[in-house]
Amino acid sequence: MAVLDITDDGFALDGRPFRIVSGGLHYFRVHPAQWSDRLRKARLMGLNTIDTYVPWNLHERRPGTLDFTGILDLARFLDLAAAEGLHVLLRPGPYICGEWEGGGLPSWLLADPELRLRSTDPAFLRAVEGFLDALMPIVLPRLGTHGGPIIAVQVENEYGAYGSDTAYMERLQEALTSRGIDVPLFTSDQPGDLGDGALPGVLATANFGGKVTASLAALRAQQPTGPLMCTEFWNGWFDRWGGIHAQRSAEDAAAALDEMLQAGASVNFYMFHGGTNFGFTNGANDKGSYRATVTSYDYDSPLDEAGDPTEKYRRFRSIIGKYESLPEEEVPEASPKLGPVSVDLTGRAPLFDPAALAVLGESQDSETPLTMEQLGQDFGFVLYEARLPAAGPVTLAFEQIGDRAQVFVDGQPVGVLERERHEHVVAFTVPRDGAQLRVLVENQGRVNYGSKLADRKGLIGAVDLDGVPLTGWTSRPLTLDDLSGLTFAETGGAVVGPCYHRGEFHLDAGADTYLHLDGWTKGLAWINGFNLGRYWSRGPQGSLYVPGPLLRPGANELIVLELHGTRTGRAELRPVPELGPTEE
Repeated sequence: MAVLDITDDGFALDGRPFRIVSGGLHYFRVHPAQWSDRLRKARLMGLNTIDTYVPWNLHERRPGTLDFTGILDLARFLDLAAAEGLHVLLRPGPYICGEWEGGGLPSWLLADPELRLRSTDPAFLRAVEGFLDALMPIVLPRLGTHGGPIIAVQVENEYGAYGSDTAYMERLQEALTSRGIDVPLFTSDQPGDLGDGALPGVLATANFGGKVTASLAALRAQQPTGPLMCTEFWNGWFDRWGGIHAQRSAEDAAAALDEMLQAGASVNFYMFHGGTNFGFTNGANDKGSYRATVTSYDYDSPLDEAGDPTEKYRRFRSIIGKYESLPEEEVPEASPKLGPVSVDLTGRAPLFDPAALAVLGESQDSETPLTMEQLGQDFGFVLYEARLPAAGPVTLAFEQIGDRAQVFVDGQPVGVLERERHEHVVAFTVPRDGAQLRVLVENQGRVNYGSKLADRKGLIGAVDLDGVPLTGWTSRPLTLDDLSGLTFAETGGAVVGPCYHRGEFHLDAGADTYLHLDGWTKGLAWINGFNLGRYWSRGPQGSLYVPGPLLRPGANELIVLELHGTRTGRAELRPVPELGPTEE
């Protein structure tokens, strides 16, 4: 049993003074076969605790349908942490931010236009409590008070940056305690938001990357007694498409850590190991302009995306060793990487081929386009189709696009409209009466922070053709969860429009590697059926991390969905990543 208590000047664990030295490690961003490795490296850096969010939107992709298997096997992750001798800070949300799609809030909440997120709205609270009911059989036996690794649980997440409804926070507190959570609860907010996000009687903690003395002083002003804790020490940062690769020097971050530990504060590194936004799970920000987060969540962390120790890891370990005892084991070396491998992608399956569409999604008819949420869809694309009544030049205007629309007429591309660039209108010439209009809309990631969390996807609102509403639509959800029904043909020549490309490669054994798609434009890639995530020539990210456990001796399959075009039919697996430039 490991019972954490809050004292007037710090923490006590089983009655002895205790400093939390923790690191963020999200199980859902790391291949399950690599959890043990990452947890061991956390302990070897000097951490005594691991911090993780719980992504409601992945565990409950459809109302009432829960998944705690595979990469979502929270129970196994917690048990592995315990086996490594690590405690756990559990952050179940319901909102988690984390540069994660929708901040972890399920998209199906947005199907109700009246529902108010992160509020005392009964519909929202019923959904939250239903998820907590499903979560408790995993969590309760693993609380420190029951002999498990969980020593504290967070209430909500950075709520002070969103609102100031104490009644809402109290409802969440009650929802946790009434279900048996009897370890200390805590909140976390940026220093300027502590007043709005604090919950009476609950430990307040602060999130910051620098200005350590001032930030801790702001926390002490809000909370005169109790532990000083930085729940998110931002030792790195995330990247967005079209930006640069964010970096923070090991020297600068280590100096801030030293200052924090010298002040007697507890700390949680955000992140210790970032991992990857596999599939469609990256979030986005919108502070006047929409900006989607990239696939890599390397975060310039002490452990890089492949789980290898960096200079920051070694610096942090040295600083921690000034204040806490370190394990005697040596710092582990980098893991073996797969040597260069070329993959020829000779098989093709055009996305708009009727046979492909039939196995990828079922269309629904309606007068106006249906949003993803109306279709019961969370991630992926929606393909919209309508008929254009007459030949000649036209202007097509969309009220709102979430988030990127490729427009085709009789199979020919006529334009791309991006929410990021505030684009709504495309003009073109219709070749014939009754020409087929197709609009392929990609959800590039729901907003995960701020006031725009109700971020619906697809075509939203009216679509006008020369100022007149265009009606008579079909909407086909393309979640792309299963590509096994696709039929590939070995063909040459150019393909107009989005197309799947397939190739095989053979290995003697698997190891970590990076997929490089030089000469490709934008899309997604799958290895042996696992969605690695998005690539985009816009950068900064120029490669996709491939966890070694995905690869197998013998034949392996690579499928790439290219949305535009490629000047090559080849991809390469290389032992080094390309995360992009660090300066404009």
